[in-house]
Amino acid sequence: MIVADTFAGRNVALFGLGGSGLATAQALVQGGANLKAWDDNPDQVEKSAQMGIPTGDLRELDWGTIDSFVLAPGVSLTHPLPHWSVELAINSGTEIIGDIEIFVRERAQKAHDCPFIAITGTNGKSTTTALISHILDHAGYDVQMGGNIGTAILLLDAPSPDRIYVVECSSYQIDLAPSINPTAGILLNLSPDHLDRHGDMDNYAAVKERLVAHSQTAIVGIDDPWCRAISERLQKSDIKCIPVSVEISLDDGLFLDETLIVQSVGQDNHVVANVVANVDNIPTLRGKHNAQNAAAAIAACLSVGMSADQIDKALKTFPGLKHRMQPVAQADDIVFVNDSKATNAEAAAPALASYEDIFWIVGGLPKDGGITSLSHLYTRVAKAFLIGEAAPSFAAELSDQVDFEIAHTINLAVDHAFAHAIAYKNDTGKTPTILLSPACASFDQFKNFEIRGDAFVDYVAKIEGIEMLIPYKAKGQDNG
Repeated sequence: MIVADTFAGRNVALFGLGGSGLATAQALVQGGANLKAWDDNPDQVEKSAQMGIPTGDLRELDWGTIDSFVLAPGVSLTHPLPHWSVELAINSGTEIIGDIEIFVRERAQKAHDCPFIAITGTNGKSTTTALISHILDHAGYDVQMGGNIGTAILLLDAPSPDRIYVVECSSYQIDLAPSINPTAGILLNLSPDHLDRHGDMDNYAAVKERLVAHSQTAIVGIDDPWCRAISERLQKSDIKCIPVSVEISLDDGLFLDETLIVQSVGQDNHVVANVVANVDNIPTLRGKHNAQNAAAAIAACLSVGMSADQIDKALKTFPGLKHRMQPVAQADDIVFVNDSKATNAEAAAPALASYEDIFWIVGGLPKDGGITSLSHLYTRVAKAFLIGEAAPSFAAELSDQVDFEIAHTINLAVDHAFAHAIAYKNDTGKTPTILLSPACASFDQFKNFEIRGDAFVDYVAKIEGIEMLIPYKAKGQDNG
């Protein structure tokens, strides 16, 4: 754990005692802060008190004595309305910060030069974070990965000169980190998202821009208008900015040329371009969206001193992000792909665009708009297997456009998809892919998308002759 020594002796109020909030409270208490913590959920308050965290209703505080107010990222800061605790802090003039800001201050005090790579964007940030961590770990670095992915940032090991931090940052977390100053800051892309929390696209983009605006090296994808404008502003400043594109060639930056990721540098009125990686035949980096993730990861790793050769070797062994376009098994050359993290149509589009001859397992609790926006990708689907509450509406949507059957559950969908895929391969000579990319929330049949993806893997693992492509232990199997 990172003990928050920088808050020793300070009066701190904290609201939000979920996973990261609880970790933050523990870090503050261990660091010697005079803490008072609260949550709207009485069960969380009781749990925290039992763990030795001082609790109390923040409405009863003398806010004139509070030095800092720490807000959990899931609690409303501005839109649609500030949470009541935020209003108390604003009215008293108390600074409002989050766990990322506490990390930034601890790093500044304990190891200000240790590399800190921060990643944000609307899509791809988890894959990019995991990829950077894998590349650095493959080269033998002490990598601390966390933030919006996996481990709460204050549960990582304490800053020291020999550690590298790779941190995924949501817009909520950036909004609460006014001092964020990464060694390398990555902004992958922007599209409308979380506007209920940020009000409009301009505010959302402005929050995301803060991460790269204070980085030593800013790495910005420029294939959408908002990021392109941000990159242009940064290039007019004193910040080193590295543009990334998978759509156009660049005279200065990293870009995709077929399957090659090329680094170009403008020197003395001419351009020096070098191939730094080839993503061809890396199944976990299929598709242009993953090429963008890889290019940004490469730029970040180069910025902290890694060689192109080290990076290229590590890319080839990247296992992928669990539940995100993850090849999990194969049988008779038919690959099974777990894309359970695709909980809406936009998230499912990359997987559909990356494969052909797809036997598509789709459905669950539908989102607004359903799968209509995916219609341009239907030609890549050999047959769809519809599951969950969305099955009737998706059947009406696919209608005469795509062959489908209503399978209702994932286990039946897996069985039927595999049988049809074998017949399809025998009839056409083509090798299909069985893809779970639900384009729906999981809550009609599963607690979350992780459990849904694990269920898919469990059913696939039972197929006779299956070869698992990921480490897998059957349920009930011991460790002996």
